[in-house]
Formats: sequence, structure tokens, C-alpha cells
Amino acid sequence: MDKNSFFWKMVDGRLPPPPCAKTLGIEFAAVDGERGTVEVKFEAKPEFLNPVGNVQGGFLAAMLDDTMGPALIATLDSGEFAPTVNLNVQFHRPAKAGPLKGIGRVVLRGKEICQLSGELFQDDKIVATATATAIIRKM
Repeated sequence: MDKNSFFWKMVDGRLPPPPCAKTLGIEFAAVDGERGTVEVKFEAKPEFLNPVGNVQGGFLAAMLDDTMGPALIATLDSGEFAPTVNLNVQFHRPAKAGPLKGIGRVVLRGKEICQLSGELFQDDKIVATATATAIIRKM
């Protein structure tokens, strides 16, 4: 785990998040690089809503990817990155514009292949869950 990496500089506010994460309104509430866990906050904007007033599922999937990925990224060494190679999302209830909370974790970390899981909540109710596979690569 490299505490001087881009990720940790972003977590402690020395660097801004990437534009895609900024669009989702990401904010890190808690990160544990030793355990591979993260709690993040998002802000679902009115622009994310579909015609019936719910957050479009692609935005929720992106939020879950930006929840689980950082749980793994927090564990990486200098010069490593970990793209998602598979993302499975289950939608449980509609989300509205407003704050959401994501909880992500590394379930299994191999030498290269990692399994991740995450949940997305609004008003303390589960909105969506996901699992993902990521692969650790050297830059």
C-alpha cells in the first residue's frame, strides 16, 4: 500500500478526484487500506434521473464501481492499478436525487485477480448491490 499514490492524495484532499468521480459527487467517508474497505458518499443530481424521476441504473452502476474499485486501490503498491474486468449489478429499489452511501470491500485478493463486493444505500435502505472482478496490473 502506497500512501503517496494518487489515490491517497485524493482521499486526503491533496488532489481532486477524476472528472468521472467528481460528476458522481464522490466523497470519501472512510478508507481502510489494510482491510480493503471503503465507505463513500455520492450525490445523485437531477441530471441523473430518468423520465419517471428515478436515478438511471447506469449511474448507480458507476457509483458501485467507484465504491468497490477504491477498496482495492487502497491496497495497491506504487506503480499498480486495477481495472474492473467484470461488473455485476442488482437493483433492489429506485433511488431519487440526493445523497447515497456506498460500502465496498475486497472479498478476495489474489496476486492478480481480485473479487470485490459493494452496496449502495439511500435513506438507510439498500438501493443496489454489486460484485466485480478486477485485475492488478503494473503501470
